[in-house]
Amino acid sequence: MQEAGKTKYVALMEQLKEGILSGQIRPGDRLPSENQMSREYGLSRHTVRKALAILENEGYVTAEHGRGTFCSERMRHRKNSRNIAVITTYLSDYIFPRVIQGIDQVLTEQGYSIMLKNTGNSRQKEAQCLEDILTKDVDGLIIEPSKSQILCRNMALYQQLDSYQIPYVFIQGRYVQMQEKPCVLMDDERGGYLAASHLLQLGHRRLVGIFKADDSQGAQRHKGYVRALQEAHIPYDPDLVIWFHTEDRKVKPALMLRQMAAEHREFTAVVCYNDQIALEAYRALTELGLRVPEDVSLTGYDDSFIASSGPLKMTTVAHPHERLGAMAARLLLEEIRGVRPEGENPLRLLEPELVVRESCRRL
Repeated sequence: MQEAGKTKYVALMEQLKEGILSGQIRPGDRLPSENQMSREYGLSRHTVRKALAILENEGYVTAEHGRGTFCSERMRHRKNSRNIAVITTYLSDYIFPRVIQGIDQVLTEQGYSIMLKNTGNSRQKEAQCLEDILTKDVDGLIIEPSKSQILCRNMALYQQLDSYQIPYVFIQGRYVQMQEKPCVLMDDERGGYLAASHLLQLGHRRLVGIFKADDSQGAQRHKGYVRALQEAHIPYDPDLVIWFHTEDRKVKPALMLRQMAAEHREFTAVVCYNDQIALEAYRALTELGLRVPEDVSLTGYDDSFIASSGPLKMTTVAHPHERLGAMAARLLLEEIRGVRPEGENPLRLLEPELVVRESCRRL
């Protein structure tokens, strides 16, 4: 029964939870007694009791004195709850409040309430959020996938949403295994192209690119950067590209930029994954005694408050935060009501725009 790295009661708890989420154990079903599970799995009653206590605490089962343990009725999804779950990677900072505001405005007008959760861009936390959603009455889900450039490892949970006929819409990315699912995206390749092309038109030829490796936005913005270089007949130099992951986003971009400068690697401009990274790049360049834009030009992405109100008025790519949220809410309502025409592409693509401010100059 014990799996590598797991205690026996955790392994049993996860096996029973999987049975509930897969539908093998249905709402109202009586689970085997503690004695039966002890014999079946070769475990002590104490171990079985600990596993059941966790499931009860999380709402998957209920214990009735004298009768036994039953799969919770909360797992039976009722329609027309008027609840919509919204899962984003983050909640409280940057562009996310305005995305949520756009979602909330549309859904509130239609009489829905939203339940907010965040994953911190962790696939493990995404699984926890989905598991929790599967225990609640919701009519639909809007979700920003965690690390969307990496294969989804929570497919069983999404398949369970499908089996419960709970529609869901992805925003700002979707997993490669679910390209057919409804989604609202920025045209991030176009956005990366606009930022790089602007610098090329100003005469820059040595462009550092800083991109996020574990989400599809980073991959698409990098593609736009490459396309702009190709159109300008400038060879792609991988030594001028900095890749970072979620876990090292606060350290690696600035560290690598400092290292480039220390090695006297020639560059005159930096294309950044987003405004947060651009701010860190600005601070690193300033510490090195380089001025923006006099010595190095800089672009961000998202047109957040950082770009418009930070220490440097930043050239960036506009992200229509509220409009994206509103489009996702309307697309989900189409899915709930079944009104999207059969065969119609479930992808909604937003066109980016370049916002020119003070962080770039002509060579």
